Amino acid sequence: MCRGDRREAVFRDDHDCTVFIETLGEVCARCGWRIHAYVLMGNHYHMLLETPEANLVAGMQWFQGTYTKRFNVRHRECGHLFQGWYKALPVKDEETYFSTVASYIHLNPARIQGYDFDKNRLESYIWSSYPAYVHRSKKPDWLEVERVLAGFQQGDTPKGRRTYRLLMDKRLLEMQHSREPWKADQEWDRIRRGWCLGDEGFRVEMKEVLAESLLSAKRESFSGEAVRRHGEEMAERLIVHGLKALSIAESDLSQQIKGSEEKYALAWLVRKNTCVRNVWIKERLRMGTATNFSDGMRRIEQAEKGDWGFAVRRCIQSIKL
Repeated sequence: MCRGDRREAVFRDDHDCTVFIETLGEVCARCGWRIHAYVLMGNHYHMLLETPEANLVAGMQWFQGTYTKRFNVRHRECGHLFQGWYKALPVKDEETYFSTVASYIHLNPARIQGYDFDKNRLESYIWSSYPAYVHRSKKPDWLEVERVLAGFQQGDTPKGRRTYRLLMDKRLLEMQHSREPWKADQEWDRIRRGWCLGDEGFRVEMKEVLAESLLSAKRESFSGEAVRRHGEEMAERLIVHGLKALSIAESDLSQQIKGSEEKYALAWLVRKNTCVRNVWIKERLRMGTATNFSDGMRRIEQAEKGDWGFAVRRCIQSIKL
């Protein structure tokens, strides 16, 4: 989770929320993230996310940085939007803990001061993944509900979704009749104030991992050297596929003009599916300094959404090779 700088709003209207959700979908494609739950709450957000690859830091840097740029451009502002680093809580890889965190996230709208439990419906709050849990038709492609619903035996089925809704209704009722709704479940306090969520064995394991990292790792390792190498390896594979799809030899890159459609299409392919830095992409594809790189990427994005160019279509197909 992360709050706005000085606790100011990071979502001023529905358009900001839409941009945030679209950016979240993009980072899932780039980093292979699995989002299990989320909620947008005016001046902060919560997400339950799984990182199959060790790329949380690189992904969050791109994600929050990209949303900040889009927010600032729209509102004609500059500077920081979020309050420093995000808070990340390791969660034990079991359905029970996934369900606990998802429920905590989904009930956030009901914790705001003045929430009317009699008139409001939790599923009507559209800037949350909860509507997708009770109405499958509203689920974006990158949201995974199966893991949470598996904790209720029925899985992602009509019966499973009804079971989850009944649980949430029960939690809402407990909150409604509590003087301090945020304390209606002891597990929630562990999420808000703790540094990890799991049984004692998991906590001991996390402490050992942390201690080993601090003692044995060199300082530069905290910059994510292993993560950077992994991202570049993935980018290299995508470029090889893209070159094959475009019938371009490696040696041809030096001969082509720096701003060719093919090079920009390859750059777009890497940008859309990894978190490698622009400077690496430009150097790898022999694009020089490419001061208009961002404009080129924007043109490719428009081509992707509209009348796709030949190079873009071929690069998209290459992902499936």
